Amino acid sequence: MSKISVVPAESRDKWDNFVTSHKEANFLQSWDFYEFHKSRGKKVVRRLFLRDEKIEGAYAGVVETAKRGTYMAIAGGPIINWKDKPMVNVVFDDIREQGKALKCDFVRVRPQLELSDNSLRIMQEHGLILAPMYLSVEYAGILDLNKSEEEILAGASQGFRRKLRKAMKNDIEVTADADDKSIKEFCKLEAKHAERQKYVAFSSSFLTKQYEAFRKGGEVLIYTARKDGEILAQNFMIFYGNEASYHYGVSSELGTKYSAAPLLHIEAMREARRRGIKRYNLWGIVGLEEKTHRFYGVSEFKRSFGCEELKYTPAHDMVLNHGKYLITKMVETVRKKIRHV
Repeated sequence: MSKISVVPAESRDKWDNFVTSHKEANFLQSWDFYEFHKSRGKKVVRRLFLRDEKIEGAYAGVVETAKRGTYMAIAGGPIINWKDKPMVNVVFDDIREQGKALKCDFVRVRPQLELSDNSLRIMQEHGLILAPMYLSVEYAGILDLNKSEEEILAGASQGFRRKLRKAMKNDIEVTADADDKSIKEFCKLEAKHAERQKYVAFSSSFLTKQYEAFRKGGEVLIYTARKDGEILAQNFMIFYGNEASYHYGVSSELGTKYSAAPLLHIEAMREARRRGIKRYNLWGIVGLEEKTHRFYGVSEFKRSFGCEELKYTPAHDMVLNHGKYLITKMVETVRKKIRHV
């Protein structure tokens, strides 16, 4: 078998062409997501793995710093053929080397790999342990856009169809764009939504920089539902490769009253089909038994679409500094209980 060579990624086109050729991949390993991290002043790693000059593997990571330690986060990656053991070995060896070179105390990896006994075995064989805290979504609600709109609605719950019919009767206007005005409106509504739902809102800078990074590639739209000129709900949608991702969603109290949210999703699915996208990711859900989880209510809403439930291999940590990592593990274990996540 040909030797595997490793190089830093320098071409956006080569990177995205490879990542999007894998149907399981989404924006978490896109070029623009790491441009967003760079705009926040973060160190970013992008690595390509080649055989005979052909790209056969890739991963991108961002270095995060906290008082308790420094770590590299690889969300949704690496993107490789997991049955190719020599490639898997080289990739994990490189992750370890990059983590050490960047003086990380650990590397947190949440691969775009469905949960199975084999996926857990791969993590263990390369010395990774289950992380105390999640890294991005580990349990997602997925809709197959090969199905028609009629077929998807037929598989949705009666409650969802009832809300949709109600919204359609309420003379609600839905628009979609990537204008400056829309992200400003979204940030304002998100702050109010967070106050009402009692969670810590993202900063306007965080949301705007992310929006701007994806806007350059034509990968983001904000869907807005209005009635009589007043904003009821907004969805921050990312369209990348084979997937449309419901990244963030916010609503007003009036939006809940008028059941505006289903309309936004129907319109986003239509746009995804126009782009040739085959999967609609409703993003994170939690187990039916996790009734005290802070995301239980929104998970029930997502399940009402009749989505398939996809469990990714959970975040695992490659420990590089055992003393510092012990502090991280204790802090995150406590934080997870306090936040009910």
